[in-house]
Amino acid sequence: MLQPGGLISDPLEPYARVDRTRPDGGPWLMAHMVGGLDGCAAIGGRVGDLSTPPDAELFSLMRALADVVLVGAETVRQERYGPVRLPADRVAVRRAAGRPDTPPLAVVTRSLDLDWSAPAFTGAPPDRRTLVLTCAAADPARLARASEVAEVIVAGQDRVEPAEAMAVLAGLGHHVVLCEGGPTWLGELVSAGRLDELCLTIAPLMGGDPLPVSVTPPGAPVRHFALRHVLQADDTLFLRYERGRNER
Repeated sequence: MLQPGGLISDPLEPYARVDRTRPDGGPWLMAHMVGGLDGCAAIGGRVGDLSTPPDAELFSLMRALADVVLVGAETVRQERYGPVRLPADRVAVRRAAGRPDTPPLAVVTRSLDLDWSAPAFTGAPPDRRTLVLTCAAADPARLARASEVAEVIVAGQDRVEPAEAMAVLAGLGHHVVLCEGGPTWLGELVSAGRLDELCLTIAPLMGGDPLPVSVTPPGAPVRHFALRHVLQADDTLFLRYERGRNER
């Protein structure tokens, strides 16, 4: 049985004190996802409708820990993503540490089928333009259009390869990568053995879309994770896992 512990005034504090350095010196990849009690990862196609107020607060704060926020194209479309915003106090902490005010957004897309006039691209600060991770097989015309409003990065031949994507982001100085989904892209990262940390919110809801938090590619190996902490806010549960020792 879990026993109540002390109250936490800052919901980000237990996450902020985690040492996010990999033994191999590569970028640390953390994912922040929310699921219902039945494992659903969306309601009516949107994750936001599944999130509770405590989860929504932590979601916005967690971005303060990241050097870049990584997300799949379908999630950008469904959730109507814009550039990353942070509360003024979190911006101040980042400035004091010599970090940019906000992390840039990085969108993973093979098709480049996106609305390039959307705020995710047109609203980004000039010094932190949105990154677009795509593959060499992408349509040249769409590639040219994307280059007008974003920093385009090729990370794979026929699809975006997780290892190449992480290497490119590390080369740009992004040592802590925060993935916000979607389930297909997260499944690719897990399959490739790239996920170091999963912050999973369990929302007290059932009856959402039959879509899991992570979609495992066919033939992918099973990955093991170790539970590091459990937090509770009302009926919302926050679980933090790290990659198990046998996965390192």
